[in-house]
Amino acid sequence: MNRVLVDTDILSYYFKGDEVVIANFEKYSQQYDLIEISLITYYEIIGGLLAKSALKQLTVFEDFVSENIVVPMTDKSAKISAELYSSLRQTGQTVDDIDLLIAGIAIENGMTLVTNNESHFARISGLKIENWKKQVL
Repeated sequence: MNRVLVDTDILSYYFKGDEVVIANFEKYSQQYDLIEISLITYYEIIGGLLAKSALKQLTVFEDFVSENIVVPMTDKSAKISAELYSSLRQTGQTVDDIDLLIAGIAIENGMTLVTNNESHFARISGLKIENWKKQVL
C-alpha cells in the first residue's frame, strides 16, 4: 500500500462517522502510523469550521492534526500545480485551483490522493487516486 494524502472530502466523511471511510482509515493505520493531509486541506477544514463557528469540531480537528501530519506546499509542488493548470487549461479541462494545489503536493511527495471526487481528479495527469468512500480496501 502506497502512502496516501487524504483529501478534504474524505476527511469530512471520517469526522462525520462514515463507516466505510473509518474502516479504511483503520486498515491504512495497520501499515502507517500517521494520516497525512495537505496544508490546503488543513486550510479548507479550518476555514469551514470557523465560518460555521463550530468550535467543538474545530478542537476535535486540531487534536487530530496534532497526532498526524500536515504536508506543506513547497515551491516545487506549486510549480507542479502550475504546470498542471497550464496543461489542463490548454485542453479546456479546468480544475479548481485548490484541487490543483492538493494534486501538486501529492505528486511531489509520490503519494496517492484519497478522494471521493474521482471524476474531477482523474483529469490530472500523473496523479494516483483511490476512493475510500466506495469500499473497504
